[in-house]
Amino acid sequence: MLVLFQNAIIYNPFLPPNARSMTISEFSRQCGGVEWKEDRIKSLDGTEIALCISEISCGDERGSSSKGPKTPVYILYFQGNASSLPPRLPDLSGILRQLKAETKGQVHYTMICLSYRGYWTSHDRPSEKGIDLDSEAALRWVSKLHHEKHKETQVAPVTILWGQSIGCGFATNLAAKTQDAGNLPINALVLETPFTNTRAMLTALYPQKWLPYRYLWPFLRNHLDSWANLELIAAKGQKPGVYIVEGGKDELVPSDHGDILYRRCQDVQLHAEWHTVRGALHNDVMVRRHGKHIIAQSIASAVSRAQELSADQAQCLPGLAKSKT
Repeated sequence: MLVLFQNAIIYNPFLPPNARSMTISEFSRQCGGVEWKEDRIKSLDGTEIALCISEISCGDERGSSSKGPKTPVYILYFQGNASSLPPRLPDLSGILRQLKAETKGQVHYTMICLSYRGYWTSHDRPSEKGIDLDSEAALRWVSKLHHEKHKETQVAPVTILWGQSIGCGFATNLAAKTQDAGNLPINALVLETPFTNTRAMLTALYPQKWLPYRYLWPFLRNHLDSWANLELIAAKGQKPGVYIVEGGKDELVPSDHGDILYRRCQDVQLHAEWHTVRGALHNDVMVRRHGKHIIAQSIASAVSRAQELSADQAQCLPGLAKSKT
């Protein structure tokens, strides 16, 4: 039964029962002035899926008085396995507001939250294979949006994939497997309460050796292996930074998974940071004030790092051109 109905067990778009009928307007008053809108796109197989989108601009009043073009930053958000996007919007809005305090320089943030197939108002049923198609479609949509809005700008964009829980698996899947040269390069991964892979979680949820469930991993159709994905990501030309944020009292993911992923990043030579939100449960990190601060700080750090790397590359290009003449 566990094998046959694994998708129904792993993906819970109907928790709570009214999750798929919730609307953005129901939560707009809790968003502190941050405005959200829904858009609809087609996944790679034609399935209609929904996005929640918000934008916010940040200017560094403490720093230089430069009024040059703002750096466009795109945050593609992958939710956890239950409920839908609208009830998450107040906390996501809190992080966007926090970014105003954390961000240095002129930056324009666009957050795009992906509603997986079968969730909220998206069509079809959820599965790893299908959601991977949705993720790729969302990244292509973001890339198209950037090229349409910033045709003339010379400022390099920054793309950040932010996943929570099971969403970390989809974020690392996308970073590891995307092959479309037209997509924006991925500059950073923010992994909130991540686990290493589905097999390890099966063992964690069913630790008793006499239970058969932990031995069913060969029959899984959902692998979500961030540990393996990190090596594939590191092998690419664009090496994103990885920012791991775990809950100090996570009741689902074992406490060593964050450490394992952090060490994995070090082994494959990916820049990584590892933070713990004290007292936070699995779904509690983004809700807590300290958690919002750490996530916003991680995003702002990722943006600063990407800007510095872009500036270094720009300085190297004239030297390379001169050496060829």
